[in-house]
Amino acid sequence: MTARSLLLVNLGREVPSVAQGLAKLGWDVRIKSSIDQISVPGARGRSLVGLVILGDGCNLTDVENIPRVCPAEWLVAVSAEQLEDPRWAAVIAQNFLDYHTLPVDLARLSAALGHAHGRCMLLHNLNLGNDWAGRYEMIGNSAPMQDLYTRMDRITRVDAPVLITGESGTGKELVARALHHHSHRKNGPFVAVNCGGLADSLIQSELFGHEKGAFTGATQRKIGSIEAASEGVVFLDEIGDLPLALQSTLLRFLQEKTIVRVGATHPVRINVRVIAATHVNLADAVATGRFREDLYYRLNVVRVEVPPLRQRGEDIELLANALFSILSPQKNACVRGISSPALAAMRQHSWPGNVREFMNKLQQAMILSTNRLITAQDLDLPEYEEHANVVSLSSARQHFEREVIRSALENNQQNVSKTARDLGVSRVTLYRLFDKFEIERP
Repeated sequence: MTARSLLLVNLGREVPSVAQGLAKLGWDVRIKSSIDQISVPGARGRSLVGLVILGDGCNLTDVENIPRVCPAEWLVAVSAEQLEDPRWAAVIAQNFLDYHTLPVDLARLSAALGHAHGRCMLLHNLNLGNDWAGRYEMIGNSAPMQDLYTRMDRITRVDAPVLITGESGTGKELVARALHHHSHRKNGPFVAVNCGGLADSLIQSELFGHEKGAFTGATQRKIGSIEAASEGVVFLDEIGDLPLALQSTLLRFLQEKTIVRVGATHPVRINVRVIAATHVNLADAVATGRFREDLYYRLNVVRVEVPPLRQRGEDIELLANALFSILSPQKNACVRGISSPALAAMRQHSWPGNVREFMNKLQQAMILSTNRLITAQDLDLPEYEEHANVVSLSSARQHFEREVIRSALENNQQNVSKTARDLGVSRVTLYRLFDKFEIERP
């Protein structure tokens, strides 16, 4: 089995034993002893997953900046005492995928890291076979996905702002990452910000940064997400949740390409591409006064609509097979695959939660099922109703005959004799068909 790569940042203790134990469990561990070491060129390497082991005296702001300096799926090993500190709890909740309470339990930690590795492979679409992949390393070859790929072909060649729309769970961030990876900015950073997941009081500092002493608790300068994405892409997820007061500041940045950190007086010029995403209708938000019209037009220069999963029926089996392979390290040992009735139930389900719901149900079934092949019941889906949408041959034939007679009548200006002649039947037979198909006689 190919070792999974792990970047371990040691700011505490237990590292030698932890690194050796994880290596025995299939992890290729690279250890860094300070945050500075992961910010130098080449230090990022090929790690998909990062683990920070915290110790006493760690700097809160430095730890908060780690995911920005080195994009990965980051976990943090933290003491119970630090978790009880509201400041540490907030930093961990907002910047890390998961946490592990010290002392280290190797089996539990490896399982958490494995989940992060699987999630990262999914997000970045790594190691997918050609039978699964569509284009842009995405999963899907349905007509709606082909339309999406064609649109992305044009967008990757330009540097204009992009607005990605679509229902929750369709993969808007995945599209944003693909646009970044296939553009001329691919060697620059990709910084994602969830505009709906931050307190109003923190958004200004999160986006634009602040200077030391700008407010209580600002003990040193902080680089905001837009500045951290310089020469790359800043992805503003759920842009529709951005408060009106911040919308004007973001509009000014889009117009002038400069930011002013909180507490500063001089503007800083930033070269960054803005990609925004929303699951709400921004045009409606503009009409109701919840979103600035001028900002909407600035963001909506190029638009991408990500199709919902219910419109991608032929991709269901591709997705199921790909995710089953990616998530297989987490499955129950007895599970060997997905049954045909389960695949049929997947195709019948409307998937209101889209790919996120799809992944959640499949992952849960892979872990909890005691069957050799996953069933619809394992997926918590109703059994496929084989005859629910089947039209009988007799019904189809009658519908066809009725439409042919109506069309012939119309072509002959309701003349029964001409219609009977065209259809090759007698007038008596035609009148009988009128009665059978409930067609009004001319």
